[in-house]
Amino acid sequence: MFELAMTAPQALVEPVSEALMDELEALSVSVEDADADTEAEHALFGEPGMPPPRAGWDRSVIKALFADELLAQQALTLLLAQDWTTGLHPQGLTEMAEQDWVRLTQSQFAPVPVTEQFWIVPTWHEVPAGATRVMRLDPGLAFGTGTHPTTRMCLRWIAAHAQPWPRVLDYGCGSGILAIGAALHGAQVIDAVDIDPAAVESSRANAVANGVALNAGLPDAAQGVYPLVLANILATPLKLLAPLLCAHLAPGGHLVLAGILARQADELRAAYAPWLALEVSDEDDGWILMTGQRA
Repeated sequence: MFELAMTAPQALVEPVSEALMDELEALSVSVEDADADTEAEHALFGEPGMPPPRAGWDRSVIKALFADELLAQQALTLLLAQDWTTGLHPQGLTEMAEQDWVRLTQSQFAPVPVTEQFWIVPTWHEVPAGATRVMRLDPGLAFGTGTHPTTRMCLRWIAAHAQPWPRVLDYGCGSGILAIGAALHGAQVIDAVDIDPAAVESSRANAVANGVALNAGLPDAAQGVYPLVLANILATPLKLLAPLLCAHLAPGGHLVLAGILARQADELRAAYAPWLALEVSDEDDGWILMTGQRA
């Protein structure tokens, strides 16, 4: 395979990328900051739940992967011949070494300790010594591999408060990681819901892989009240969902919320104040876990 690299101003990034993928037989296209690692570098992405501060970098490097050298050369020739590509400049054409992409991807996911005894372990890894409770989880299309601070904090809370909960609701279940964590710590009936059908399928597959039972479905699958309600989403949807989540919380039940930045704590307290008092129960890398108990 061959990689074609070009520099482009912001206005050309999207049309050039679309032309490469749609018309010029590129296998993949990636975009990088042309000023990375220099004084001109600037962050592109904003905080979770917030729009990016800018639409793109002033100068970008567009990298396109092609099956052979001739296709790459033809693509470059055709692009440079267009009137609208003024400002597009070739950087180079490089032959790429063959990679075992499956092995390369797997190498990026190592076992994750939640506690000293409770670990999340990808299926291709050996179980670490000392792990007495293990969740087998492979990365998929849905959010949740245990590496993010919000997920770890939720799982730590579950491990610290383990009991035979008669019913648990995981709202916004993603990969099903919190629902499975609850099942491994004594939960009996678990409803895991998400607006994304891919998340529902991922949750079901991961539950089977871990030998636990859960009811995965779209949000209308959540019925009645639960002694434990988990929601690891983001602050803005959590505020909007306050009436719904609290309506599903049984008297005396615990609500566990994550996806919240430390500076957003007061916003969440105010949103949930009509039903319960939220407190910060954990903090990790700027993210917080907020919990509350219904009277």
